[in-house]
Amino acid sequence: MLRSLRSYYRYVKWRDPAIRSIFELLLYPSFQVLFFYRISHFLYRIHAYFLARLFSQTGRFLTGIEIHPGAKIGKRFFVDHGMGVVIGETTIIGNDVMIFHGVTLGGTGHECGKRHPTIQDNVIIGAGAKVLGNIVIGDNCKIGANSVVLKSMPANSTAVGIPARIIAQRPNEEPFRCP
Repeated sequence: MLRSLRSYYRYVKWRDPAIRSIFELLLYPSFQVLFFYRISHFLYRIHAYFLARLFSQTGRFLTGIEIHPGAKIGKRFFVDHGMGVVIGETTIIGNDVMIFHGVTLGGTGHECGKRHPTIQDNVIIGAGAKVLGNIVIGDNCKIGANSVVLKSMPANSTAVGIPARIIAQRPNEEPFRCP
């Protein structure tokens, strides 16, 4: 667990140079909400739905970040300035994903079953962006601030606008990883 904490600290420090110590990490809303999320997700998996929601709502109350206990989140997920973030029940988030405040990973209201996005590894989602529906955002993608993404994005692409359109697509490349 200590190794995981150090790995998370290195990732956050790489993404947000304002952090100065591992102890300061404990004050970050992203770290706090992930603590509540991990407990609520465990409870959700063992069908203790009320307790799962209780932990989830406690994390939301303390941080302003709402993560449904059914969402699946990988390693080193970081929410910078997290207020107003909403992550839906069937969302899947890969490793090394960073999102900013006001992001919604939600459904469109027209689907049953899997109705939220799948965000693959090493993705950055800008402030206020909305990623809606059962779509896939490929590895190494970037989504601009306030964009509304309604269609899947191939790996290594950048999308902006309402509705979002791809403005750049880099050739297959090694992901830019935390040192």
